Amino acid sequence: MHVHLIDGTYELFRNYYAVPGARDDAGREVAATRGVLASLIALLRQEQVTHVAAAFDTRIESFRNELFAGYKTGDGIDPDLWAQFPLVEEGVRALGLVAWSMLEFEADDALAAGAARYGGDPRVERVWLCTPDKDLAQSVVGDRIVGFDRRKQVMLDEAGVVAKFGVQPASIPDYLALVGDEQDGIPGLPKWGAKGAAAVLAHYRHLEAIPDDAAQWPVAVRGAAGLAAVLAERRADALLYRRLATLRTDVPLAETLDDLRWRGPRAEFEPFCRSIGAERLLERVPEPKAS
Repeated sequence: MHVHLIDGTYELFRNYYAVPGARDDAGREVAATRGVLASLIALLRQEQVTHVAAAFDTRIESFRNELFAGYKTGDGIDPDLWAQFPLVEEGVRALGLVAWSMLEFEADDALAAGAARYGGDPRVERVWLCTPDKDLAQSVVGDRIVGFDRRKQVMLDEAGVVAKFGVQPASIPDYLALVGDEQDGIPGLPKWGAKGAAAVLAHYRHLEAIPDDAAQWPVAVRGAAGLAAVLAERRADALLYRRLATLRTDVPLAETLDDLRWRGPRAEFEPFCRSIGAERLLERVPEPKAS
């Protein structure tokens, strides 16, 4: 079987900025919610899609904000987008899918935890991490746990991670610690760019193994002396940034693998669709696949 784990927060943001706005009879902005549900219904129509869960950042802040003041927050999110977070979770559950609402952790943590948990089940042929977020590349394992950008229809297996970033999946948190991740508010270290970080980490794999003296590096890196000096001075910062970039696989997910099987929409899906003016979605919902 195949398991599809959806980055619900990404899907909501993508639809909010990709489709024209629309309001229901109550005056609520609902276009992004409609778009997410339409996208998930389209996914359920595909042949190998049987076990699905979606993770949402029910609040943007997480335990990482207690570790680093500069980490991403919910500040600046459009109110019409923010108001759809609980709405889309309600709709996803009404569709009959498992929805993980993250409070202490982030949606990406839930996806990483789900991949580690369900990917270890011998019944699972492949786990699809449906998100373009680069931090999920650390969860990729061979061609068994893969990243998948649904918009571009691009799969990222372990060989693809190496081709794209120049490092193994296990080194992705170290890589992001050095080069930064603007989307998550991780600044990275001065002077460190993608090429230098990839070259050094391809050899050393993790920050602790990188010598302070560039003369000891067996790899040719432009500006190596300056990079080494920055790392030596800011190593504690780099280790903190790596902790921020490391996804948690200990998120307490209550669902078993069998709980992720989609068995059709719940009774409340029809009234939910009518409440947001999306009755046409009802015509597109497929029949559940046979066990």
